[in-house]
Amino acid sequence: MSALSATLEDYLVLRRSLGYKLARPGSVLTNFVGWLDCEGVDRITVGHALAWATRSTEASDRWRSTQLGMVRCFARYAQAVDPAHEVPPTWLLPSGGHRPAPYLYSEAEVTALMLAAGGLASPLRAATLGAVIGLLAVSGIRVGEALRLDRSDLDASVGALIIRNSKAGKSRAVPLSASTVEALESYSARRDELCPSPKTTAMFVSTTGTRWRSGNLNAAFDEVRDPAGVPPRRARCGPRLADMRHTFAVRTLIRWHREGIDVQAALPLLSTYMGHVSPASTYWYFSASPELLAAAARRVENARGGRV
Repeated sequence: MSALSATLEDYLVLRRSLGYKLARPGSVLTNFVGWLDCEGVDRITVGHALAWATRSTEASDRWRSTQLGMVRCFARYAQAVDPAHEVPPTWLLPSGGHRPAPYLYSEAEVTALMLAAGGLASPLRAATLGAVIGLLAVSGIRVGEALRLDRSDLDASVGALIIRNSKAGKSRAVPLSASTVEALESYSARRDELCPSPKTTAMFVSTTGTRWRSGNLNAAFDEVRDPAGVPPRRARCGPRLADMRHTFAVRTLIRWHREGIDVQAALPLLSTYMGHVSPASTYWYFSASPELLAAAARRVENARGGRV
């Protein structure tokens, strides 16, 4: 067995332990690694991945893109184990219909965005954008859920937000830390000072006293992204405000792995917290971060006596 074949075996074991069946991807990736072995190649490169995915003249563009996507996920894992492996970029062989690749914010970037928000010309706009960014980063709620919040949806006495009628018409309570509750109460006081007669019951209000809309929010975010040193937006990859939710999920999963928590058993809790219909929706985050794959790989390595 080649070293790359062993890496693939560990990758499949890892992802199947997280709930994936990987019947077809397992067959496709075995074919890919076998092809590399025949070519005498011992690491994944962008050129070889592209050549393999496009080798058949009869395959549809969608299937070529799908195969390369399977290789990309495997390559992220392999690169976490050995940096010599290359990960094919997401813009190769686009076929449409795929979820945008998430941008994962660092803690320093979140802090920089909130500081940059404080520099906006309108004090109310500055306070509102900073509060929204902070809430999205620490709670993992959807952008639309934040904008639909009313003042009464914050229950400071128990430290929770009530998210009403979200996806599939479901509502849920989102627990908050004491510091987050304090930050929201501080924003509320500032909002009432700057806008004493709002036209809405919304938690987050515009300079005209109305509920903040997504267009207002995105425009304000675009103004602070560059001053905060966050990379510019790209077509298939953020940074977007929605990526705060992705970042929250990935950081939670990384922390669980590092703390030795049974992720598969705990995943339904995260799914419920984030308002997913089922854990299947949460599994997608496992492919979003090389750091997460590396943390999971270390768990597998320890469980298997040191072999990766």
